[in-house]
Amino acid sequence: MTEEQLVELLRKIQALHERAGTDGERRAAAAARGRITARLRQATQDREIEYRFIVYDPWARRLLFALLRRDGLEPFRYPRQRRHSVMVRARRHVLEEKWEEFEELNARLAHYLDDVTKRIISAALHADCSEPEVQDVLAY
Repeated sequence: MTEEQLVELLRKIQALHERAGTDGERRAAAAARGRITARLRQATQDREIEYRFIVYDPWARRLLFALLRRDGLEPFRYPRQRRHSVMVRARRHVLEEKWEEFEELNARLAHYLDDVTKRIISAALHADCSEPEVQDVLAY
């Protein structure tokens, strides 16, 4: 049943509820309205939506592309959208699951890339590649 059909059925049930002569008819109409409202809510939640992810890190963006494509979702961009914008069409619950998986894998990837970068810089340039210390500004 389409969303439009559910809305029309809900209108008919509402009219039946308003014309009901007995308590039993009113209860039956109210129960039917509740069932149709729940189905309508489910139908609107399961509808595909278009979502925009903004991912600045190129490594993370590649990871997101791979995750989406692995599950049959095709990322895209509209004309004049910047490189960090990633568009995708899918059901909301699918996108929420993908984003959670992306965040977990991206944290692992960032940690791994950071370790590799530190090892390479330490081996090639200098053993200490840590962040500099913060010094207090001297008042003159």
